Amino acid sequence: MASKKILVVDDEKAILSLLKQSFSRDGYEVKTAQSGKEALNILENESIHVMFIDLNMPEMDGIELCREIKKMAPMTVLYAITGYASIFQLAECREAGFEDFFKKPVNIATLRQNAASAFEKVERWRKY
Repeated sequence: MASKKILVVDDEKAILSLLKQSFSRDGYEVKTAQSGKEALNILENESIHVMFIDLNMPEMDGIELCREIKKMAPMTVLYAITGYASIFQLAECREAGFEDFFKKPVNIATLRQNAASAFEKVERWRKY
């Protein structure tokens, strides 16, 4: 894989900045979007296989965005991040296509480990 890109989608600028800095330190190319629409615009022009998406955003929520991304790129690895968690929301996330679900405040080390694991998975899938 030439470039390991991550897309982070969150309507909170502080979260975008924190995750961009953290993932960039690990050598990833990080794109950010503050809305689902902005994320879809980025994905029209770029191939990104690992994403971290906030669930609670105005206009298009993370679950709707996940469904749209999975239609476009079914092998994408997506992670949900939310400040408001419930078992019902977790079930809906799994049904929509999220790989995993994290409640804010989330441990950055956990996200970094999951990003590394996601890229290993993507590399393995590319062999088929």
